[in-house]
Amino acid sequence: MTIHYLEGENSALFQPLTIANGGITLRHRVVHAPLTRNRGVPENPISTPECPNRVWIPGDLMVEYYSQRTTEGGLIISEGIPPSLESNGMPGVPGLFTPEQAKGWKRVVDAVHAKGGIIICQLWHAGRATIPQMTGMPPVCPSATVWDSPTECYSHPPVGSTEYFSVPYANHPPIELSVAHIKQTIQDYCNAAKTAMEIGFDGVEIHGGNGYLPEQFLSSNINKRTDQYGGSPEKRCQFLFELMGEVAKTIGEENLSIRLSPFGLYNQARGEQRIETWTYLCEGLKKTHPTLSYVSFIEPRYEQIFSEEEKDGFLGSWGLKDVTLDRFRQIFGKTPFFSAGNFDNKNSWGVLESGKYDALLYGRYFISNPDLVERLKKRLPLEAYDRSRFYGPFEDNAFHYTDYQTAEQKQA
Repeated sequence: MTIHYLEGENSALFQPLTIANGGITLRHRVVHAPLTRNRGVPENPISTPECPNRVWIPGDLMVEYYSQRTTEGGLIISEGIPPSLESNGMPGVPGLFTPEQAKGWKRVVDAVHAKGGIIICQLWHAGRATIPQMTGMPPVCPSATVWDSPTECYSHPPVGSTEYFSVPYANHPPIELSVAHIKQTIQDYCNAAKTAMEIGFDGVEIHGGNGYLPEQFLSSNINKRTDQYGGSPEKRCQFLFELMGEVAKTIGEENLSIRLSPFGLYNQARGEQRIETWTYLCEGLKKTHPTLSYVSFIEPRYEQIFSEEEKDGFLGSWGLKDVTLDRFRQIFGKTPFFSAGNFDNKNSWGVLESGKYDALLYGRYFISNPDLVERLKKRLPLEAYDRSRFYGPFEDNAFHYTDYQTAEQKQA
C-alpha cells in the first residue's frame, strides 16, 4: 500500500492529538523525550566523603532549559525523577521526595505552563543500576543478582573521586527486595506521583524500560524469584501491575502513562520470552487501565549501547529479526501510542500517516535544537549534538545545555 504524506508543516506531525483520555489536546506530535542531563543543584554544595551530598534540586539552569524547549501545546516528558533516595542512579539528578525538590520542580512546571506547554513527570527507579556510594544504602533488585560483567562500571566518579568508570557494579551486588520493601517502593512512587500532580505536572509517566527496576522484574536473567513476583512471564509482570494500579488509584489512570522497551538490552536486561512477557503485560495494562493517558515505546532496533547492525544481530539470535511494535500497537487500540528511537528531520515523514504511531519522541536533537519543532515544521537543518555533554554534572553546567541557539538566533 502506498502511503501519501507531506513533509514540514503539512505533515501529520503538526496535527492535534488528545491524550489524558481527552483531557489534554496537544497542538503537535513532536514530543520531547525524557532525557537525563544531571544538571541539578546540590542540596549540600560542600560534598565530602565524610558528608556526601546525595540530594539535588532543580535550579535556575533547569528552569531555563525546559522553558527554551517549550512550545504552545507541545508535550515535554521530564527527565527521570527518582521518587526516593534509594532509587536515584546518578549524581545531579533531582528527585521528588523532599519539599525543596518539589519547590524546584514547581518552578520548572510553571515556566513550561507560562509558555503554553504541557509537561509530564517521569518517575524513575534505578534498582540495581546504582552503587552504595551514590545512595548511602545497598542497591535493590528483584533478586540479589550480581552484575554478570566484572568490568562494567558505574558511570560517574563516587564521592571524593574524579575518576569516571572506576567502580565495577559487580563489586556491589544488590539486595533482594522483600515483599514489604516492594510495597514501600510502590508507596514511594505513589507519594511522588501525588506531589507531582499537586505542584502542577500534567501527568505522570512510569519509566518501565531501559533495564531499570520495573524492567528488572520483567527480565528473566535478573529476576530469579520463585514467589508471586517471578518464575514465569505472568508473575514477572506482577510488580508493574501492582505499581500501575496503586499509582492509578492515587492520581487517576487518565493522568498516568508508561514507557516500555520490550527489546532493550540496556543495563544487562537480557531476559528471554520477550514476546510472551510484554504481550501479557500490555494486555493486562489495557484491560485494567483502558483510559491511560498514553503509552510510550522504544523502537526494537534502537539501542543506547549497540549499533543498529549489532542490535539486529541480537534480534536475529532470538528469532525476532523482523520484529516491530505492531503487536503492542494493536493491543492498546485507541490508547495514544508514542515511539522513540533515532527519529530526525529525514526519517520522521510518513510514519504517523502510516498509522503505526500517534506521536514521535525526540531526544538528542531536542538537546542541540531548542527550536526543534520549528525546524521540523520549516524543514530547516538540525544542529549536531555533543555526546560528551549529555550527562553532567560539569563545572560549567550551562555549556551545551542552555547555550544552543535557535535557527533564528543563529541567522541573526
